[in-house]
Amino acid sequence: MEALPQIRQTLSEIDRRIPDALRVAMGLRLRPTAGAALEEVTRIAASCLPRPCPEGGDDPMECDEAAPARALRMEAASCFLPDHDEDTHFVRPEAGVVALADGVGGYRAPGVDAAAFARALMYNAFEMVVATTPGGAGGICPYALLGWAYEQAVSARTQGASTAVILSLAGATLKYAYIGDSAFAVFRDGKLFFRSEAQVHSFNYPFQLSVKNGNSVTSAARGGVEVKEGDVVVAGTDGLFDNVTSEELQRIVAMGRALGLSPKQTADVVAGFAYEASTTMGRDTPFSLESRKKQGTIFRRGKRDDITVVVAYIV
Repeated sequence: MEALPQIRQTLSEIDRRIPDALRVAMGLRLRPTAGAALEEVTRIAASCLPRPCPEGGDDPMECDEAAPARALRMEAASCFLPDHDEDTHFVRPEAGVVALADGVGGYRAPGVDAAAFARALMYNAFEMVVATTPGGAGGICPYALLGWAYEQAVSARTQGASTAVILSLAGATLKYAYIGDSAFAVFRDGKLFFRSEAQVHSFNYPFQLSVKNGNSVTSAARGGVEVKEGDVVVAGTDGLFDNVTSEELQRIVAMGRALGLSPKQTADVVAGFAYEASTTMGRDTPFSLESRKKQGTIFRRGKRDDITVVVAYIV
């Protein structure tokens, strides 16, 4: 793939960390070029892939429920590769909160900023997180936070519409609230442990929040997943999940842990892989497979889009 400036440094660091002995054992070039680095990384990731396991998580819990005595924390970082520049996000690991939103491209029109609602949601949510004193047993409630951010955006008559995901770590529970096809997944011991289910009206038409003609916040999926030290959380807009399968994502996460990559470096690799998939013809992706199933199309390719990836290590 082309060496995107946002991830070039990470690819160079990965190249440095791969021992020559491992390269020989896996049949890799001794020192790949920057353009071939992601392909090399993917091959290494494949060797780390365990057998698939069923997706699943724990039942939802109320936000005011007391957190377990063993409180965990997150180390988190992100990568954003713009296309129309309609995604927005924030990472606040000290509060145990990460969030992202994707402005709905269908609102693009002269004089209309399709990113406005997504940016308003994230700005409002971030301001509330910053203003909230940490330390409550139940942590920050992502559903309440999404509702408050939405109400502020509606009161301001903000244009556009948006999907969104908000995650909050409280004790040993990762609480979530999301609407639409922005999503998240939890990986444990190199295997997929939990993945959120997209909310869509029909193919490529996700649930969305807006001032009018959108879904209500009450339609948001919400709940909690019990996590433990060593788990990896990956959240992203549809620019990620339309282009990368759960198995591919699992490989990259396993590779990142095997190479000792930081959350930022893992986010860079995931985003770079998604970008490569989005621009490659003749390759099936979740988007092309779903289009074939729902619309009878025959193309094999990814979907060009903004790509936002947030990676959190549970420690």
